[in-house]
Amino acid sequence: MTGPHDNLFAPDAPTRVMGVVNVTPDSFSDGGAYPDPHDAVRAAQLMIEQGADVIDVGGESTRPGAPRVVASEELRRVLPVVAQLASAGVPVSVDTSRASVASAAVDAGALLVNDVSCGRNAELLHIVADRGVHYVLMHSRGSSTDMAAHAVYNDVVTDVVGELAARLDVVLAAGVAEDKVIIDPGIGFAKTPAHNWALLANLGAVASLGRPLLVGTSRKSFLGAAVSGPGELPRPPDERDDATQATTALLADAGVWAVRVHAVRPAVDAVRVVRAWQQAARASGAGRPRAAVSGSAPAAGPSR
Repeated sequence: MTGPHDNLFAPDAPTRVMGVVNVTPDSFSDGGAYPDPHDAVRAAQLMIEQGADVIDVGGESTRPGAPRVVASEELRRVLPVVAQLASAGVPVSVDTSRASVASAAVDAGALLVNDVSCGRNAELLHIVADRGVHYVLMHSRGSSTDMAAHAVYNDVVTDVVGELAARLDVVLAAGVAEDKVIIDPGIGFAKTPAHNWALLANLGAVASLGRPLLVGTSRKSFLGAAVSGPGELPRPPDERDDATQATTALLADAGVWAVRVHAVRPAVDAVRVVRAWQQAARASGAGRPRAAVSGSAPAAGPSR
């Protein structure tokens, strides 16, 4: 059976842009920006007009140190936004690690469950399998309150790939179809800036798991540190969009399935510029082959 948004997950398509709408008071970048569901819906619709392919709606902050909210509050924040967007034909992802929220959001029309818990909620996995929706398996360790304490690796690339491979086995064993799984290396989740850069520089190893990649670098602190001069404080989140677009262009050139961003228009522009560059290179025969990290053409690296 096919659906109206199947092209969202088509292999070998240009990198998709996932717009972030956090209906939370405490997210690190846009917390409190959408105090009313209608504000969030309007913001999401503007993102779609600017070229976003899918909107990721979250009702609980996962920034380092953020406390959890009760499930009923997360659901109160998320469900009206998901339902209104889906009813308007907008492709929607729900950013949650709770089974109850995932179930309600999918029933309201969400196409994708974006799970930052690395597949640790068995009930959530069974819901995904039963509903047949797409699923993002994101690498993480610990919870938002203690993830920094878990940022210890022998080799971050080898360890993250190995942990994702083990969790992917769990996800598949729960009945989730392999062609529904998307993998996210979890930039910023239990990782230092050096860990983040190492993973970005070695995405082919993550792609060796054989699934498309979603990568979220948008406005994260490691970018604020990278673009600050000697002796300067890291730039705040609202001054990290230019750095974000640099990573967006590099990720699009690498062939990831999607980038998750707060500022949609410049990300869409970056993806389109990369696509035009690649098309010109292919037409002239002058371009180097890009590093394939899509699920359809995994690059060499550790195997499962």
